[in-house]
Amino acid sequence: MAPVEFWFEFASTYSYPAAIAVEQAAHDRGLTVRWRPFLLAPILQAEGWKDSPFNIYPAKGAYMWRDVARICAGQGLAFRKPTQFPRNGLLPARIACRFTGESWVPEFVRRVYAANFADDQDISSPFVIGELLTKLGQMPADILRAAQADESKNALRAQTETAIKIGLFGAPSFVVEGEIFWGGDRLEAALDWASGKRAL
Repeated sequence: MAPVEFWFEFASTYSYPAAIAVEQAAHDRGLTVRWRPFLLAPILQAEGWKDSPFNIYPAKGAYMWRDVARICAGQGLAFRKPTQFPRNGLLPARIACRFTGESWVPEFVRRVYAANFADDQDISSPFVIGELLTKLGQMPADILRAAQADESKNALRAQTETAIKIGLFGAPSFVVEGEIFWGGDRLEAALDWASGKRAL
């Protein structure tokens, strides 16, 4: 069966509950997840947006916050509207991209989302990210140093360029053998596709 690529942006509200759910949902079907952090800012800027559309359009933003609160409540997740939105997720994205093959990365991703959308912490802060890494049994100084290396910067930049190339325009997105499923509510459809249940 095909793996499911989970494309996410740490500033994305809807990516939070999706990040919590995707690995277990895939595991229950015998599927694997490939974690793909990327940056939405270049995609939004190409559309002429200098801010999140949820800030540009107040009605859409008000709906989104209520909708995400409902989704999180349904999943039993803590949720608090952050005092800053969107937050800069560049640092954790570089880490998740640079160390994507490490076993601790999925839990790191989940904890970064919880820090932002449940605990209202500044995920751009090396101190905050370092604390999360420490709790995962990692050496934060080494990882934070690696995140600032050109290799890490170039890897995330290339991954964002790949997202654009394959046609992603929002997060979260699930990709299965080139087939795109946009939005957390498309998780089950993506898993069906990966399992071979394809109507087309």
